[in-house]
Amino acid sequence: MFVKLYAVAPTLTSEQLTDFFDNLVRCETRLYNALGDRLRAEHGITTSQFEFLRYLAAHPDSRVGDIAANFAVGIGAISKVMDRLETAGWAIRVPNPSDRRSSLISLSARGAALLTEAEPTFGQCLRELVSGVVRADQIDAAAGVLATLRRSLEAARVGLPTG
Repeated sequence: MFVKLYAVAPTLTSEQLTDFFDNLVRCETRLYNALGDRLRAEHGITTSQFEFLRYLAAHPDSRVGDIAANFAVGIGAISKVMDRLETAGWAIRVPNPSDRRSSLISLSARGAALLTEAEPTFGQCLRELVSGVVRADQIDAAAGVLATLRRSLEAARVGLPTG
């Protein structure tokens, strides 16, 4: 499985790949934490809650398995997160009419209002962190590279939780 992923660019060195991984993970962590600090201070939510609200807004009537697959997180963990979103009044869970073993989860009106309030904060914080440091063409190039890598990993079902 991994050989297929690396066969596209055999000239990459171990050092290049290690640097790519290190920079990718450290940037993601720092951006995620900074966004979380701002979202928590201004809206009382975490970055992960914001992401789940965005997902539910774009994918109404999602099953826990759909959400878990998108975020590459275990079904049990996603189920607990959805329980918390439902308890907070930000999500609605209804029985799945085509499969009694599962539920369909959607954003509630309260969750949609919170998302609408938080989106400008998220966008402004991200703009402050990235603008002036990275050019638009660099963002486009990086986004393209990451999208290609993500599609490949998802197609090969790499990195899915085992439990």
